[in-house]
Amino acid sequence: MVGVLIRMKLRMLAHGLRGRRAVAMVVGALFGLAGGLATALLMGAGFGDPEASTDIAAALLAAWTAGWLVAPVLTGGSDETLQPEHFRLLPIPPRRLAFGFLVTALVGPAPLATLIAVCGLVGFGLRAGPAAGVTALVAVPLQLAFAVVLSRVVLAVLGAVLRSRRGKDLGVLLAALVGLLSIPVRIAVQTIGPILVNRESPTFSAVLRALPTGWGADAVRAAARGEWPMALGALAGLAVLVAVLVVAWSRLLVRRMTTVPAGASGGERARRRTERDPRRGLLPATPVGAVAGKELRMWWRDARRRVVLLSSMLVGLLVPVFSTAGARHSGVNLVPYAALWLVLFACLQAGNLYGMDGTALWRTLVTPGAERADVRGRQLAWLIVVGPVALAAALVAPGVSGAGDAYPWVLGLAPALLGAGAGMVLLLSVYAGYPLPRQGNGNPFSSGGNPGCARVLRQLAIMLLLAFAAVPPGLAIGLGNALHLATLTWLGIPIGIGSGALLGWWWGRLAYRRLAARGPELLDAVRPGG
Repeated sequence: MVGVLIRMKLRMLAHGLRGRRAVAMVVGALFGLAGGLATALLMGAGFGDPEASTDIAAALLAAWTAGWLVAPVLTGGSDETLQPEHFRLLPIPPRRLAFGFLVTALVGPAPLATLIAVCGLVGFGLRAGPAAGVTALVAVPLQLAFAVVLSRVVLAVLGAVLRSRRGKDLGVLLAALVGLLSIPVRIAVQTIGPILVNRESPTFSAVLRALPTGWGADAVRAAARGEWPMALGALAGLAVLVAVLVVAWSRLLVRRMTTVPAGASGGERARRRTERDPRRGLLPATPVGAVAGKELRMWWRDARRRVVLLSSMLVGLLVPVFSTAGARHSGVNLVPYAALWLVLFACLQAGNLYGMDGTALWRTLVTPGAERADVRGRQLAWLIVVGPVALAAALVAPGVSGAGDAYPWVLGLAPALLGAGAGMVLLLSVYAGYPLPRQGNGNPFSSGGNPGCARVLRQLAIMLLLAFAAVPPGLAIGLGNALHLATLTWLGIPIGIGSGALLGWWWGRLAYRRLAARGPELLDAVRPGG
């Protein structure tokens, strides 16, 4: 069965990678392989003290494992080219199915890059002797399996939490906190290197080795010292832990395939809440207003969209706080610009709106002339959802942080990025939409077969377009500050409003024209399993 699953995944990946997606996967794979090779070389290099080398190897393995936990949340989901729901009616035992999915999870550029990185243990072991090298050969597959299956279990648990109506908000906050772990890790890396090389903190070294991510490196070092009970114990413990995670994953798979996602009932209460919603009276009684109203309800009711909305806002507001705390000695203060970070993360997470809707797009395509109203309504809804929070942060954050001189920058750039973002998320959704698994799987973190490297390139495109949108107000404010012309500085605010409105209108126009011209192709691209 494992061979069949692997061939199915390879065939689906091959059929889904065409044009830009294939280029994105190749480029991302090259970057990942380069990172894995650099890690392997660093792990295999000598640092004088064998104990320091062991600590560095344990730290690198911990970093790669953390990447498996954080990256799916930051990039919008885990790879689910094969979905368990497709095997719901087949007489396959859950543990056997879980093992098969575990093996297929090891197929792809990201697992290959991780394997290359973990193979650095072999170089680390061979420097200490043949016995340590053989031990490293045993530790490599165990460490790789631990990283992959731990990622699957954590994402499955978060997805299971979000099946509950009461647990959805908690799950979103957990997802955002998982994403925020990358920030203190990045800050810590700047100071950890010297501590590891010089072994300045025995306690920190002991913690690194005590974590499961350090058991492989510790086993290799123990074998080099001839301490075989410790070496075998570390390897056995890692194997048992992987087995426990596989069992846990099999039970989560059973629950996922047999549990109906919450929220199927309560439709009458939702309709009554909608009827009382004061925002309905603010929307125009036009096709654009109807689409905007539908989108507002979707942003709040749909679990996948709730993850995108709440986590992006939470991460966007807390990133500058964490970054400022980590750079307190350099005097960098990013808190006044929290609104800009919020808009950035809201755009990064919302660039696949039609992929979230899937085949529901056909209703728009079969309605003559509905493309313009659909795009403009989605733009309006996105602005209503993100705009008030961003503008509130723009007004409050500079004053609270004691950086009043940042007001021209924030009040000029925030409307420019908001307007441009409203057009850009639709432009990318139309030009580069990709399929997402059906919501029946109950996991809002699943992202289908779209490779993570493609998502990273999409996010890079979003950042470049936002940078382009920030140029007009940024130039006005920068020149005003340089020439000490307060009028020119504050003129950046209306320039930002105007440029945001212009780009939002222009990019939205390109989006609905593209939708009208290539709608069937987009429908095929975002169709799950298509």
